[in-house]
Amino acid sequence: MRSLPRLRAVPLATFERDGLKAALRKAGLPCEDVEQSGPLFWRFDTDDDIPAGFAGLELHGPDALLRSLVTLPPLRRGGVGRAIVAAVEQEAGLRGCDVIYLLTEEPDYFARAGYAALSRDAVPEAIRASGQFQSPICAAARAMVKELG
Repeated sequence: MRSLPRLRAVPLATFERDGLKAALRKAGLPCEDVEQSGPLFWRFDTDDDIPAGFAGLELHGPDALLRSLVTLPPLRRGGVGRAIVAAVEQEAGLRGCDVIYLLTEEPDYFARAGYAALSRDAVPEAIRASGQFQSPICAAARAMVKELG
């Protein structure tokens, strides 16, 4: 297995989230709540300062929701998405989270990263109440979970 690309995570302030919103909209992902102050978002850049993608994390006690993951088109299929997932998982662990949940229409991709499918009803209530779970765009998305560390 080849190594993941090295990326630099840049936290996005609420007023900096226009690029994230545009990338999510273009990818057909929910973007209505990216200006809210609760979710944490990052832009990921390559070592050459090329924007590679975005991802977000919502913290709910020991549980986290990985959300708004998008790899920018020129860098897809090169391991950037996997590197972003690994970075967000590490951040969740550093913030005291034990479990990370997500919604996806690409469950095979996340299964390769160690996520397991589960029923939406098995997801903690705080995560199910999030904007992602309530978004009509995510109505058909599969819930997945991974225990950290």
